[in-house]
Amino acid sequence: MDTKAQLHRLREMLAPILETNAFYRRKLTEAGITGPNDVQTLEDYCQLPFTTKAELSADQVSHPPYGTNLTFPLEHYTSLHRTSGTTGAPLRWLDTAESWDWWGKCWREIYDAAGVTSADRLMPAFSFGPFIGFWSAYHGAQQLGALTIANGGFTSGQRIRAILSNDVTVLICTPTYALRLAEVAEEDGINLREESSVRVTIHAGEPGASLPATKERIENSWGARAYDHAGATEVGAWGVMCKSQAGVHLNENEFICEVLDPETGHPADAGELIITNLGRIGMPVIRYRTGDYVKLKSTPCECGRKSRVLEGGVIGRVDDALIIRGLNVYPATIENIILEFPEVREFAVRAYSTETFDELEIQVESTNPRPMDTATAVTAAIRDILGLRAVVKSAPLGTLPRYELKSKRFTDQRKTD
Repeated sequence: MDTKAQLHRLREMLAPILETNAFYRRKLTEAGITGPNDVQTLEDYCQLPFTTKAELSADQVSHPPYGTNLTFPLEHYTSLHRTSGTTGAPLRWLDTAESWDWWGKCWREIYDAAGVTSADRLMPAFSFGPFIGFWSAYHGAQQLGALTIANGGFTSGQRIRAILSNDVTVLICTPTYALRLAEVAEEDGINLREESSVRVTIHAGEPGASLPATKERIENSWGARAYDHAGATEVGAWGVMCKSQAGVHLNENEFICEVLDPETGHPADAGELIITNLGRIGMPVIRYRTGDYVKLKSTPCECGRKSRVLEGGVIGRVDDALIIRGLNVYPATIENIILEFPEVREFAVRAYSTETFDELEIQVESTNPRPMDTATAVTAAIRDILGLRAVVKSAPLGTLPRYELKSKRFTDQRKTD
């Protein structure tokens, strides 16, 4: 990580931001930052105030529709996207032509790390709605010069047929949707390992592609190598998985990244990821609390990249741990246990309270002719690995929800009761 180069780019950003961006001019001047040269060292940087999603959301509510985090006049912006709304009301986010090209540049890093070239044929399999999702992946592919297959509005079956007829070599989607496409292909009698040309799958939106069980299932279904990627609408595409696949690299050429203990705010090996993007002057985020819980890998990656690596990618949301009878359990941990069972087709998890205890209920669809055997085995695995008694039930095949974008397999009814 070249801290000197990062701070130089930050100072270049701060000049126009302090001059015309009302949101950050107020925050930074209140912190004593009146000019770019006030941030000379990493210690100076760490004194900058945090930015939270709640702040940004409140700003857009108070100053509709886009808030005051705008460095340029509105006519300077060329694209508008929204966050998915997974953790609150959707944020509207604007990009200039320059910052949209920067998004593409970040995706070029992802493609390069996965060995994707202009000779590949790519399908970003999602609906191309207002969520930024894989719009940026599409733009990065255009910069790369790769053929990209349009598929917005397609059904899963139509996407499978387009993958086969166009000899698609790279599939880009959520981990959940990669498994759903494989399920649809199997129902149609298609063996993707033998009949498709897909050699690389790239995933985002969920931790799945860094979970051993989910990753193995995707690779076995497609006969391809699965790569994780991490990013956010308001931040950018900050995470890259290399061919060593020993974690997710922080793209420290384009982002300043910190890992802090959520309670103390001190630097830590495991904690909340804090990010400043360095190529999005028009609508930036500075020391943004992503809410992502991550763990830094202690050893350098054998691929030779100097950037730090997150072990297991994004482990979960800092506030998403399910506390069941005093035990903290991340949804990703539960997913990894359940999908170790190859007969499990889909699952759903619900936390709820009774008069005496908090309970965890898991429904599983199983291809086992004796589905209750699967439920019993999952119960035992949850108990043995987590020390937690869960109520595991069998659900008929095809009855649990399927997802194209981010899955919603986990429900904590205690938050709404």
